[in-house]
Amino acid sequence: MITYARPRLLTADDRRYRAYVDGFKLQRKNNKAIRPPRQRDLFGGEAEAALRAWLEPQVELDDRRIIEYEERRNRQAFVKYREVDALAVDARAIWAFEFKASRSASSLRRAVAQLQETRQILRLLRHTVRVTILLVDTGIPASAAEVDALMASDRPPPRRPELLAEVLAALPALRLVDSLAAEGDGETIDVLRFSVEDIIAMAGAESLHLDWATDDEEPEEEPGPRPAASLYASSSDEQPAGDDDDDDSPLAAALRRAGLE
Repeated sequence: MITYARPRLLTADDRRYRAYVDGFKLQRKNNKAIRPPRQRDLFGGEAEAALRAWLEPQVELDDRRIIEYEERRNRQAFVKYREVDALAVDARAIWAFEFKASRSASSLRRAVAQLQETRQILRLLRHTVRVTILLVDTGIPASAAEVDALMASDRPPPRRPELLAEVLAALPALRLVDSLAAEGDGETIDVLRFSVEDIIAMAGAESLHLDWATDDEEPEEEPGPRPAASLYASSSDEQPAGDDDDDDSPLAAALRRAGLE
């Protein structure tokens, strides 16, 4: 059984956290299998910056968005770190935000497991923890007919894509909302959906990497090797092998979020 204890919120310049990031940097330097960033990868980081700028006037964000905590299992305790894309903290509650750009509705399945764990840890700090995913839809199929046409095309994907409605129906923990003003219950995970056009309106097309044609022509690659287990870990370390190709490898994602790419 895994339990959590002693959480603390830190800024990204915390000395122990910087040591964790430096370990990732060294691993990346010696790891030849990590692919260079694609246009979609770069757009994901740009969309995250645009969403954070959109969010800041509406919600008072805390600079401390790194969670240091103990993970306890089999009578052993390990210090770990989990980075949250954005956090709002007051005396009574915490509001955690996840920014995700993807053309796969299935990516929400992975996000739910990670965010439920994050909520469990944060509840050691505040009883009420609201969680919202800001989802940038970069090509999630809109209908069953679109999925059928895709699977019948010359280059069908290796797995049949899920519709967003199918994922929402399968995961009661998820709730699609229309705005940040939707009343949160501290139990569900809200999903606020954005289009690529929304991000263009926020940031301007000239500031975004939008030429994805070459990316889509490349064959799918296996994710790069994960870092060796150590004192430090992040929420992205929990991502299983074989995830859809819109998501960064765990190492690349951690470095991108730390501003090191």
